[in-house]
Amino acid sequence: MHFITGGAFNGKRAWVKKTYGLTGRWLSAYQETPLTEGFTHLNSNLLVLEGIEIWLKELAENYDSTRCREIWNHTVNNWLIWEKEKPQRQLVVIGTDITKGIVPIEKENRLWRDVTGWAYQDLAAKADKVDVIWYGLNQTIKQTGDEKQ
Repeated sequence: MHFITGGAFNGKRAWVKKTYGLTGRWLSAYQETPLTEGFTHLNSNLLVLEGIEIWLKELAENYDSTRCREIWNHTVNNWLIWEKEKPQRQLVVIGTDITKGIVPIEKENRLWRDVTGWAYQDLAAKADKVDVIWYGLNQTIKQTGDEKQ
């Protein structure tokens, strides 16, 4: 799994398209695609999941932080099972960093920010590679030797 994060409108999508091309399946929370656990119905070796902070917001609106993290980690583990079923599969996960700046006043927005920070830590721990994109430039902050790119 390749996890990509960075600020809003900092070129994450363009960088992924340039790096991976457009040959895979692209699922976007920005296009109201629901959070899904499995991809057995997809016929693609490259899968890009974009806007995960939106899926995390939906979880935070319905559950406490502990349950959000449980659901999130269960979902990510299922994504990894899909990726590992075939050696040519690659999962790319894109999430906007909403954890910096002023802490929100509203309790529900603080919960969303906290859940997103924890979920990104969990993703980074499970990912083979992690890149931060700022102003269209990437900085690799984790790379295991097992990544497919």
